[in-house]
Amino acid sequence: MIKHIPNTITMLNLVSGFAAIIYASQGYIGPAVFLIIAGMVFDFADGMAARLLRAYSDLGKDLDSLADVITFGVAPGAIVFNLLSETGFPVLSSILVAGLIPVASALRLAKFNNDTTQSSSFRGMATPASAFTVVSLVIAAEYSDSQICQSLTGSPLFLKTLPAFLAVMMLVNLRMFSLKFTHARIKENEERYLFITVSLLLLIIFRLAAAPLIIAAYILISLIFPFIGKAGTSSGAS
Repeated sequence: MIKHIPNTITMLNLVSGFAAIIYASQGYIGPAVFLIIAGMVFDFADGMAARLLRAYSDLGKDLDSLADVITFGVAPGAIVFNLLSETGFPVLSSILVAGLIPVASALRLAKFNNDTTQSSSFRGMATPASAFTVVSLVIAAEYSDSQICQSLTGSPLFLKTLPAFLAVMMLVNLRMFSLKFTHARIKENEERYLFITVSLLLLIIFRLAAAPLIIAAYILISLIFPFIGKAGTSSGAS
């Protein structure tokens, strides 16, 4: 019975994604983004439950990827499709553009499942981070006074560019740090603690408008930290 707990949580992730797609298809973007966030919580919880209960299985791994495609691929794609449609962009063109997100998400997860080197870091942006990019823009546009985000989510040019950017980020062979902690010590968790600190400061300063800045901070830290670490090591060796 215990071994089924992580898979049950994974199914809650999938149902959250399915509900988000339904809401997005009906034009209810707000509930859709919060359902994706709920899926992120379930996605984190199923992995934690599997580790605590030692209930690992190939079935659970496959279920997790299938749920992630729905919640972090199809659901954000449905939101972008809805936003593009609201700008008057043609339906077929909107499908093709927004469809880049679920397609790249599926490819990203297939690569991840067959790559044993992505335990402490990722090669390419993880699908939850890609989904949060879409979610963060909607949150900032809908629930803050950020006129920049409001203009971006209403811009056909930006909305056409966003799926292509996310597809490239998910599939490019670029190291991105994972948010999973194996221990609480600062050593080997420098990137994670730096990201948490920066995110908290952004939230304090900008509140909900900080959401897109948080994902930007994640990308920036992933890009520059390896060089900082190398510089520190070289300095220490000298």
